[in-house]
Amino acid sequence: MPFSIKTLVALFLALGAATAQAWPEQPITLVVPYTPGTGVDQVARQIAARLPASLGQPVIVDNVAGASGNIGTEKVVRARSDGHTLLVQGNTLVMNKSLYKSLVFDPLTDLIPVARTSWGSLLLVTNPHVQTTTSVAQVVAAAKANPGTLTYATPGIGTPHHLSMALFLQSTGTAMLHVPYKGTAGAVTDLLGGRIDYMFLPVHVALQHIRAGKLRALATGSSHRLSQLPDVPTLAEAGVTADNLDIWYGVLAPKGTPADVVARLNKEIAAVLKSPEIARSFESQGMVPAISTPAEFGTLIQKDAQRWAAVVKKGNITAD
Repeated sequence: MPFSIKTLVALFLALGAATAQAWPEQPITLVVPYTPGTGVDQVARQIAARLPASLGQPVIVDNVAGASGNIGTEKVVRARSDGHTLLVQGNTLVMNKSLYKSLVFDPLTDLIPVARTSWGSLLLVTNPHVQTTTSVAQVVAAAKANPGTLTYATPGIGTPHHLSMALFLQSTGTAMLHVPYKGTAGAVTDLLGGRIDYMFLPVHVALQHIRAGKLRALATGSSHRLSQLPDVPTLAEAGVTADNLDIWYGVLAPKGTPADVVARLNKEIAAVLKSPEIARSFESQGMVPAISTPAEFGTLIQKDAQRWAAVVKKGNITAD
């Protein structure tokens, strides 16, 4: 006897509900496309330590570093869209779309947003034993007086540190000599050694050196002053840009991951982020928890992609 349309619809709905109830059926892997100890890695490990209690499965962090995050990201893009392999990334994801013309995937269409997890702030810093500048206005004046002479370091071409400085220079109509390093450690070493003039650094990297008097914070790229450095103005307060340079972090899944699985993940991640313990841990790393729906996170990703694409185009920046 043939099934009616209503019966078929009911069967499909029941099958979908059964699938959602069955998930997760195996350990969940959070792919971090960077080395251990980075901001993205710290976010992933905080989540991985707490999600098993609500999901009933182990959550494993898999560091797959290389090509500015592209290798690990591609691994997730190619993974089964069953909710068991997820990506933890920052805004480097959308920067890479404009920087790497050779990408074999599109981070805006081959991944779907699950949840934003946090914001991280960058600080514009200098070595006070080398540079006498104490304000953004003085930095701009010095750069205009010596175009292309002052130097700034980054952990590499196309990193948030690099594009943030590119946006700063574009906004102020100034030029400095870019000195890219292979990672943050070497750049910070030369900054502390007086061989580099300026740099944008994450709070958790710069703070210890600022407190020791080895670095001076000139401005924060956040939209508000930081509780750890309440006397340091924002770039907006310095009149440079009304936008902020905060780094967002979040969780994404392969395209095609069931909506009910994404919704469950979003719910459980949001619950983790509400923990006071998480807030304290994130604050020590210069980050703050930031809960969002998948749709809100998706809007942020699209907007940020457009912003950094404009910076890359104007600066003729490429990482290929």
